[in-house]
Amino acid sequence: MASQSLRPNPFIHSFLKSALLTPKSLIMSKGTVVLAYSGGLDTSCILVWLKEQGYDVITYLANIGQDEDFEAARKKAESLGAKKVFIEDLRRDFVEDFIWPSVQASAVYEDRYLLGTAIARPCIARRQVEIARKEGAQFVSHGATGKGNDQIRFELTCYALYPEVKIIAPWRIPEFYNRFRGRTDLMEYAQKHGIPVPVTPRAPWSMDANLMHISYESGILENPKSHAPADLYLMTKNPEHSPNVPDVLEIEFRHGVPVKVMHVKEGKSKDTPLDIFSYLNEIGGKHGVGRIDIVENRFIGMKSRGIYETPGGTILLNAHLDIETFTMDKEVRRIKQGLGIKFSELVYNGFWYSPECDFVRHCIAKSQENVEGKVQLSVFKGQVYILGRESAKSLYNEELVSMDVQGDYDPGDASGFIRINAVRLREHHRLQGFSATKQ
Repeated sequence: MASQSLRPNPFIHSFLKSALLTPKSLIMSKGTVVLAYSGGLDTSCILVWLKEQGYDVITYLANIGQDEDFEAARKKAESLGAKKVFIEDLRRDFVEDFIWPSVQASAVYEDRYLLGTAIARPCIARRQVEIARKEGAQFVSHGATGKGNDQIRFELTCYALYPEVKIIAPWRIPEFYNRFRGRTDLMEYAQKHGIPVPVTPRAPWSMDANLMHISYESGILENPKSHAPADLYLMTKNPEHSPNVPDVLEIEFRHGVPVKVMHVKEGKSKDTPLDIFSYLNEIGGKHGVGRIDIVENRFIGMKSRGIYETPGGTILLNAHLDIETFTMDKEVRRIKQGLGIKFSELVYNGFWYSPECDFVRHCIAKSQENVEGKVQLSVFKGQVYILGRESAKSLYNEELVSMDVQGDYDPGDASGFIRINAVRLREHHRLQGFSATKQ
């Protein structure tokens, strides 16, 4: 019996021989992952690392207006073994589906931040899950860090639009972040695996750019007392060095969104969403409009310092506010202001595709039905100055408000109005005075 057990098993011998000779490409994959890819060092290393873990990787790069060599990024991804490469031009979608609703909402987070990165993330992630569904991918992945807002924004969008999806977030996986503790580790890994590394020195801060804005954070900017270097800004000119002659624009709105912008002196005009926003960026950038340096509250619970350039968005915020006040009922606008604040918080925190944000967007859109007309403004030395406005749906009655014409108004009515409003005040102070007397 013992001698028989030592005989070679032809089945096992054949299986082992087959396994040794099987090409690596034919070994069972863990599945397909769609990676949000930038072409930079981090996501290039993540691409190779995912392949090491046994995944087939599809890379996806969204064009939302950033200055990027998309063809070079495609070639780089292909050379690193991406199964497929998608480069999607989302600029028009970004303006119409995300920037315009934010303009209608007068969206500003914590009174200053115009949400340029926050509104870009659901735009990017929406297309990412569309590709994942189309390609039958079970996984999506991104290069967002474990401390920031973007991981939340990406993933909440993915789960909302593709509930069954599994997410691979390398910067939250101990095996990854313990291996790559800094840029030096990433550079060494890149050199070892033939990943092209940047040849130009890296700026001592991180940057995120899109059609809406450029944001800067981290590195030397983490000290909130440190002033931003003069060469940091890429989208706007220093207001001190901007032209000494203003640009006067006329912006036409319909349903709370711009439908046309015209340069009053030059006669130049733009009338498509992407062209309008790009032109406003050009004019705003030329005059240094839209720079802010703030400390904000991240959703994850920490404060962070961010520097932002939002030239076109700042011009539109001012113009829209003016035409909205001109055409909207006072009490409706008071409610709408509260909705705008809620919308801003939801978007900042990553809840664009939540039922509550959908509800708020519909309410805001309803409020914008009569917000139409033209606003003339001057862009000059970092500022936006409103010059005038007109609208067929204006609630402004020049005769009623005139100090020279009585119009359909009896000044005597104001006496009763004042007395009615004084009842509460008189009672409050009568009781307060009575209480003080007793003491």
